[in-house]
Amino acid sequence: MKEAGKILSYTVSENKIRVQYENQLAEITVLREDIVNVFVPCWSPEHYSKAIEGEKAVPTVFSSVMQDGNIMIETARLKVCIGDNLRIEFAKVDGTPLMKTCSGGRKFDGEVSEQIRQILESEGHDTSNMGARHYSVELVAEMDPCDDFYGLGDKSGFLNKKNYEYENWNSDIPQAHNEDYRALYKSIPFLICKKKKGAYGLFFDNTFHSYLNLGKENPQYFYYGADNGNLDFYFLGGDTIVELVQEYTYLTGTTPLPQLWTLGYQQSRWGYENAGQIREVACKYRELDIPCDVIHFDIDYMDGYRVFTWNEKDFGEPGELFTELGQQGYKAVTIIDPGTKVDEGYFMYDEGKKNGYFATDAQGEIYANEVWPGESNYPDFGRKEVRDWWGEHHRFLVEIGAAGIWNDMNEPASFRGELPEDVVFHDGERQTNHAEMHNVYGHYMSKATFDGLRMISDKRPFVITRACYAGTQKYSTVWTGDNQSLWSHLQMLVPQLCNLGMSGFAFCGTDVGGFGADVTPELLTRWVEAACFSPLFRNHSSKGSKRQEPWLFGNEVVNIYRKYVKLRYQFLPYLYDLFYQGEKTGLPVMRPLVLHYEDDPETHNLNGEFLVGENLLVAPVLEQGATQKMVYLPEGDWYDYWTGEKKSGSQYILRDAPLDMCPIYMKAGSMIPTYDVINYVGEKPYDTLYMLATPGAASYEHFQDNGEDYSYREGVYNLYAFSKGADEKLETKMIHENYKKYDRIVLRRIDK
Repeated sequence: MKEAGKILSYTVSENKIRVQYENQLAEITVLREDIVNVFVPCWSPEHYSKAIEGEKAVPTVFSSVMQDGNIMIETARLKVCIGDNLRIEFAKVDGTPLMKTCSGGRKFDGEVSEQIRQILESEGHDTSNMGARHYSVELVAEMDPCDDFYGLGDKSGFLNKKNYEYENWNSDIPQAHNEDYRALYKSIPFLICKKKKGAYGLFFDNTFHSYLNLGKENPQYFYYGADNGNLDFYFLGGDTIVELVQEYTYLTGTTPLPQLWTLGYQQSRWGYENAGQIREVACKYRELDIPCDVIHFDIDYMDGYRVFTWNEKDFGEPGELFTELGQQGYKAVTIIDPGTKVDEGYFMYDEGKKNGYFATDAQGEIYANEVWPGESNYPDFGRKEVRDWWGEHHRFLVEIGAAGIWNDMNEPASFRGELPEDVVFHDGERQTNHAEMHNVYGHYMSKATFDGLRMISDKRPFVITRACYAGTQKYSTVWTGDNQSLWSHLQMLVPQLCNLGMSGFAFCGTDVGGFGADVTPELLTRWVEAACFSPLFRNHSSKGSKRQEPWLFGNEVVNIYRKYVKLRYQFLPYLYDLFYQGEKTGLPVMRPLVLHYEDDPETHNLNGEFLVGENLLVAPVLEQGATQKMVYLPEGDWYDYWTGEKKSGSQYILRDAPLDMCPIYMKAGSMIPTYDVINYVGEKPYDTLYMLATPGAASYEHFQDNGEDYSYREGVYNLYAFSKGADEKLETKMIHENYKKYDRIVLRRIDK
C-alpha cells in the first residue's frame, strides 16, 4: 500500500471529512458518536458493501480542527487524530487511548533466505506465507501486552485470538481442523480488542482475500492486509464488549427471531439413502422417548444430485414421505447446493443457460467445474434476477412439505481445484470477478434462499448455510462445517460458537458427535451435553463413518442422550426469549463469560464454559475420561441447577461430573421460564409456564407468540413482566397483551 504522504488539505461536508494527502485521498465518516468509518479508495471510489444495508449514519454533533499538522475530530464519545501518511489514533473523550496505527509499519525480523526457501520447497514445504509479505491494502496498529482479541466468526482454536494469524477466504477443508488453521468456511472480519482499560471493535468491510495477524509476526503490533479492494474499516468505540457487539450488529444486522420448532433437536446424516432409513430413524426417536423436531435430507434425496428435483426411486413420490413424517411431528429440511448439473433438458440448466444466469470464464463461456452432480455451473448470485430465479425454485420443495433449506458447498466448493479468480461474476449490475465475490458467494445464496422462502410462505424462513460473510446472520443460521469426531473438536465447540455469537451470528451450532471419523460412546455423550444449549442443536455425520444415532451405543448412552435432549426442550422458552431480545439488541444466545465479566481477567481465556444469556452458566466436560470439572464462577452467587446448592463466585470450584453430569449453574437474583417436555414443538399447546427462580428478589420479561410467522411484528404477542421479592410471591404484569395467555404460571425454586 503506497504511502499517502503529507496532509495537503481537508474539507468537511455534513458527516464526512475528506482528507487530501500528497498521494492519496481518505474519507472519515462519523456515523454515530461511537462509530466512525475510515475509507481509503485504493481500488474504487465506492464502498460496495455487501454486509451493510441501508443508511446507518445519523445526525451527530462533532468538531474538527487542524492542530499541529493533525486533523482532530471529536464526538461525545470518541477522539480521532488523523496525521500524515494515514497515521490514525482513536481515544475516548477523556483521553484514554484505544487504537493507534504504527508510524514505522511492520518490523518483521524472521525473513527466510532464498537458499533456505529453496531447500524447504524441495522438501515439499509451502513457503508462500514465509517472510514479510506486504499487501495492496494494509493497516498496522500498535498492540499492548495486555490486549486480547475476540470475534472473527468461527475461526478454529481458542476464544482469545491473540498471537495467532487468520485469513478471510471461505475454504472447504475436509481435513481435521486444528488450532492453527487460518481459514475455514466463513469470512467475518469483525475484531474485538479488549484492552486493560476499555475495548474497541474493528470491522474491515472488504470481501477480497484478507489477512489478520494478531501479534504472531511481532508482539508490538497487529495488522490487517488484503490482496485487493479498499481500506474500508469501521471503528466501534463502545465502552464494553456488549456495546461493541450491539454496534456491530447495528451496522450489519441482527439475527431475526426464528420459528420455535427450529430450536428443537434435529437429526441428520449424509446419508440416509432411502425412505426406509429415514422412517426407521423417525420411529426410533419416538419409540425411545427422545424428543426430535427435524430430520434433514442430504444430497441423496435428489435425482442424480440435480438441485430442486426428487429421487422417486429411493424416496417415493414427492411429498409422501414429508407428509408421513409430519404426521409423526417431524419437519423436513432439505439440502441445496449451488452447483447446477450440466445436463441438456434439465430445467435448471436450461433456464440458467438461456437467461445467462451462470458465471462465465474470462472469455465469456459458461464456467464449469465438478461437484456432486458431476460437471456443474455456478449461479451468479450477486445479481438480483438470479437470486429471484433461484429463490422461486424453492416453491417445489415448500409445496411438497419442506420446512427449511440447508445451503451447503457454497464457498463455492469444487472438486477440480478452486475457481480461478478471473471467473466473471456480478455485484448487482456491476461486472466483477471471483476474487471479489468468493467470500460473499454463500452470503448471496443465503439471501436468495431467505427471500425466496419469504415470498413463498408466510412462515419465518429457516435457512442454514455453511459459507457466509459478515451480515449473513440476517438471512441464515450457520454451523461450523465439517468437523470431526475428535475430542479436540468438541473442545473447540465453546470458543467457536461464542466467537460466532459475538460476531453477529446468534443462531449457530456444530455437528453433534462430529461429521467425520468415528464417534465413541463417551464422546457422543459429552457432545450432546455440551451442545444441549447451543442455538442450533443437530446431530450430523458422514458416509464412511459410524452412524451416530444414540441407540447404536447402548442403553447408557440412550438414557443420557434422552436426559439432555429433554433438558433442551424444558428450556425452549428461555432460548426463544433470548432470540427475541437478540433481534433488538444483537446479543447472542450463547456467550463467553468475558462478554459480561470483561473486567475479570479469569474470563479472558476461558475456553471450557459459557453463559446462556446472563442467567445460566454451563460448564461441560470436554476431556476424555474426566469425571470432575474445574468450574470458574464469576462474581456473585450461583446455584447448582441439579442440587440447588449455593456457591459464591469469583472462584474456581471442583464439581463431580460423572458421565451423565454436565455442570450447570443459575445466577442468583434471576428467573428463567421453562416448559413441560414434549416430543416435538406443536405436539400439544404450551398452556403452563414454569418460572424457575433463585431465592430472594428476582425479575424477568417473557415473550410469547405463535412461534411461526411475523404477526408478532404487527403486535400479536404477549410480553410478561415477572417479579418477586423476599416473600417469594410471584407478581405478574402484562407489558403487552395481544395473544392467548397461559392457563397457569407456576413458580419453582431452584433450591427446593
